[in-house]
Formats: sequence, structure tokens, C-alpha cells
Amino acid sequence: MSDTKEHNCATACPLAEAQSRRDFLRDSALGIAGIMATLGIARSAAALPVSMVNALTRGKAGLTYPIPAADGVQIDKDNEVILVRWKNAMYAFNLSCPHQHTALRWNDSVKEFQCPKHKSKYQPTGDFISGRATRSMDRFAVQRSGNNILVDVDNMYQEDEQNAQWKSAFIKV
Repeated sequence: MSDTKEHNCATACPLAEAQSRRDFLRDSALGIAGIMATLGIARSAAALPVSMVNALTRGKAGLTYPIPAADGVQIDKDNEVILVRWKNAMYAFNLSCPHQHTALRWNDSVKEFQCPKHKSKYQPTGDFISGRATRSMDRFAVQRSGNNILVDVDNMYQEDEQNAQWKSAFIKV
């Protein structure tokens, strides 16, 4: 009988120890998530769900990107392009603030772009809201190509200088 108890302990103890480690790791992860939520860290991380994207192709006509299935913001840092799908329209913007060319940030909690340097704010359509900038975000010429958007990075429109082109620089989706 003592041999059976020793045998059971030899096979049961490692399993119990492994189960205990798993429980510890699970409980620790849940505890950390609870602390983050309490401190508001999880909320601030969730407030900026910007996805990064790379162009599918680069050709003479520009950069090709897939049209996203839902509203949101995508950034191509390598090509300094912001793509925005917003209320059945698709826009492509220059990554830089038109005021002093600082990289813009998307704040999902208030659905606007913000310049971290001088606090200029812009709507998802690129329209200027407030701050030190004197115009809206610069838009690239775009066209639809099947399920993709073609962004002509050689044709960037400024609202104050090419207003008609700026207003028409989007596609319906």
C-alpha cells in the first residue's frame, strides 16, 4: 500500500505543481489587468487603436492600400500617409501637421487628430477645429481601384491654396 501512495505522489505531485503555476500566472495576469483598469492605463491604451499599414504596391501613379472594412485610422509611417475611413468616405492625409510639420496623432476617444506640439485639432475629415494651425490637414489626391485606394503622394492639396481639389480629394466607400 505504501508503494501505491509513493507512486501516486510521484505522478500526482508534478501535475499539481504545474496546475498551481498555471493558476498563479492566470491570477497574476488578472490582477495586473485589474490594477491597470483601476489606474486608467487600459483605458488610455484603448483610446488610440491606430493600426499601422504598409502600401501594397508603389507605382508611377502612387501608393496602393486596401480599403478597410470599417471606419478607422491607419498610418503608413514609411510613406508619411494617414488613411482614414470615416462615414462612407476614404481620405489620405500627410502625416505632418500643416503648422510646423510635427507628426499628428489620432485620439479615438474624441475622434480627432491632434498635434502634440501646439495642440491643433482636426476632424477625421481633416478639417481644422482649433489650435495654432491656420488650415486643415493636407490631403493627397486619391482614386479607387477595385477594393483598393490609390494615393498620389506627388499631388498634395492644401485647403487654403487648392480649395476645390482639397474638397474633392476623397472617395466614397
